[in-house]
Amino acid sequence: MKKAFRSIPLLTTWILLLATALAPVSVHNTLRAEKKKIILLNADTIEGVETASGSEPQSYRSVIGNVRFRHGTLTLACDRATEFETEKKIVLFGNIVIIDNDVEIHADNGVYFPDNEHGELTGNVRARMLNGSLMARARKAVMENRKNRLWLYDDAIAWGKTERLSGDIIMVHTKKAAGDGKQYVDEVQVHRNTLLAARDTLSLSPVLYNQLSGNRMVISMNDRGKLSDVIVTGQAESLYHLYDEGNKPTGINYSSGNSILMLFIEGRLIKAKVTGNVEGRQYPGRYRGDPKINLPGFVRKEPERPF
Repeated sequence: MKKAFRSIPLLTTWILLLATALAPVSVHNTLRAEKKKIILLNADTIEGVETASGSEPQSYRSVIGNVRFRHGTLTLACDRATEFETEKKIVLFGNIVIIDNDVEIHADNGVYFPDNEHGELTGNVRARMLNGSLMARARKAVMENRKNRLWLYDDAIAWGKTERLSGDIIMVHTKKAAGDGKQYVDEVQVHRNTLLAARDTLSLSPVLYNQLSGNRMVISMNDRGKLSDVIVTGQAESLYHLYDEGNKPTGINYSSGNSILMLFIEGRLIKAKVTGNVEGRQYPGRYRGDPKINLPGFVRKEPERPF
């Protein structure tokens, strides 16, 4: 018979955990003295096992089916969770959803370390800001909750409102807004094979993208999820569309160098600075939308967004 258990500390002794599986009882939170308790909010089944391993007995316990628990500001849900108390970790399986304030992360499998609020996730990782300012996908991720950082690895792609970003590694840092306390993305770092494609908001037809690539990229954003500045170092390249004072197109600029700085206002590029071994060329207006001038790695077809 399946039973649901609520407000039961997950990190209690395995004997107590087995007892609750036979007869649901309410366990007061003061059974554990940690500042941040792990509270089991729901599960269909609870299991506990003790095994011999060398001279030390090893125990683990699992919660199965519609699992949901809370740790500080984090809420974690999955199909099954197994806690290994000696190793101080919780292994998560199936349909993982982690929510922390305004950030939501999905994955197939993962491990969570409660002591340092550190998580390692694999399999179809998807993440997003609940306000819609950013979403991302990757094959694996590392969550550093105390530092408000999420690392994405292997075929990592992130989307802003009008931007697409890709690279071998993407790090997303969030912070709280001074006014309403909402979380927002304030910095994104990209390492190796970086490419930023930002929609040219002045061109409705054809749809155009200003492009930026290099070995390392640091992107700063405002509290509304808009680009404010981008710094690229190492084999930096840029391709951006030019306009006159009346917003009429005048051509396309390509530049390369050791580093590139770009400044944006409301998604519109207002300044670009290239330094170190600078090279450049100007394309006339007839090249607008021509795929031949795109930077290497730019894909004209938009990859499928995860949400």
